Amino acid sequence: MPARQQLLVLYLSTPDLNSGVTAWSMFDGTGRTKPKSGDAQEPPYDSVVAAMRDGWRVIQFPQQLPPYPGMEYTTSFLKHEYILERMVEDDQPTQGDTP
Repeated sequence: MPARQQLLVLYLSTPDLNSGVTAWSMFDGTGRTKPKSGDAQEPPYDSVVAAMRDGWRVIQFPQQLPPYPGMEYTTSFLKHEYILERMVEDDQPTQGDTP
């Protein structure tokens, strides 16, 4: 059985790994689910730490950059983006697999 990667992107309200999720996206390399994002749905976890307890591994932390003078209140990208992954066993062949 090949292992397939799932990615979970969590945007937090602060850089603290225990802070609340403000937005999220999930991508499933198994092909079992379509990409999901948190427009009107509840996030799959309340925090990064909660996802880690469920087997997700943090693979990227956000850079903590101070705001430039005069730009403290300018709207920009979501700053506290954490990318997590987990590998899941998948018995379904996909394009590119050899029999």
